[in-house]
Amino acid sequence: MIPLKKFSAIAVAAAALAWLPGCLHPYPSVADAARLGPFYAPGNFAGDESLGIVRRVVLMPVWVGQGTSPESVAALDEVVLATLQRENRFEIVPFSREDCRRRYVVDALSSSTALPADLLEMLKREYAVDAVLFVDVTAYQAYKPLVLGLRGKLAAIDGSRLMWTFDNVFASDDPAVANSARRFFVERDRSVPTDLTAAVLQSPSKFATYAASTMFSTLPPVLAPRVASRK
Repeated sequence: MIPLKKFSAIAVAAAALAWLPGCLHPYPSVADAARLGPFYAPGNFAGDESLGIVRRVVLMPVWVGQGTSPESVAALDEVVLATLQRENRFEIVPFSREDCRRRYVVDALSSSTALPADLLEMLKREYAVDAVLFVDVTAYQAYKPLVLGLRGKLAAIDGSRLMWTFDNVFASDDPAVANSARRFFVERDRSVPTDLTAAVLQSPSKFATYAASTMFSTLPPVLAPRVASRK
């Protein structure tokens, strides 16, 4: 028979071991707002029912207003490209800032201003793409509270229409945005302890990754190519 004091010690140790895995599990606890919400749902976007047979898209350099450091601009370029590639909707051909400067004497072209008359024809001829994607930064604050405004436009390469548009501002001091950003990183990497997900609200690159992923998730689907049946 196990003495009462020893039995009590064993019971306490067993209870502690049973409780420990729950503490180490990276997903938010039941009471965590990153699990309960409210969550942010972008509202200002529109697009075609599908992107048809769009297979190849040229991605223009991210347009950022004056006053943003070159390091921040380069980081935004990388985030947008990497996030769009993870969507795996179509082949992406980046149009570099160097090419933009060489051809048009600017680092990037804003989708809200008049574009060079030869731009679409040149991209179609030299890159053999079906569409062109513009991303503009409309608001940017790299210190707490982080703020990132993103405007996206996907245009048919023949200039006939816009197939998708997006224009929203993500502000980390909005509880719904903060909850969604934290949930995004927990679901993306379940090895990250929950209490570290607040880092997304302090890191401009991590916050931009969440915002860009949310933006590109609203792109219309791409139809699978038809396979001719054999008779």
